[in-house]
Amino acid sequence: MTDSTGQRDRAGRRRKRILTPTEKYEVWLQLVTGEVSQNEAAERYGVDRSTVARIRTVAKDGALAALSASKPGRRPGEDDPELAAAKAEIERLGEAVKELSIENVALRGKSRWG
Repeated sequence: MTDSTGQRDRAGRRRKRILTPTEKYEVWLQLVTGEVSQNEAAERYGVDRSTVARIRTVAKDGALAALSASKPGRRPGEDDPELAAAKAEIERLGEAVKELSIENVALRGKSRWG
């Protein structure tokens, strides 16, 4: 078995190659467009076939997560008006509970003295 990079560890195995995010994207893009097979991509980038398979899995999972989180008609990063309203209501109710707690303590305190 020949190594395209010529780098071997002490046991004679090919050294682990870490792909950059850009290289991983290029691998994924070439796989999706059918430009290369998994075996060809592994040979071209000097990585194991399982690394190429993992890139495909991670890309698929990431794309599905992003697509499920997106809502039609909304730009990424836009605040959800329902979420903003719910947060405002939580803040208002928190303040009301604080006021009622203070009033309760004040009333109990007066009854003990009186």
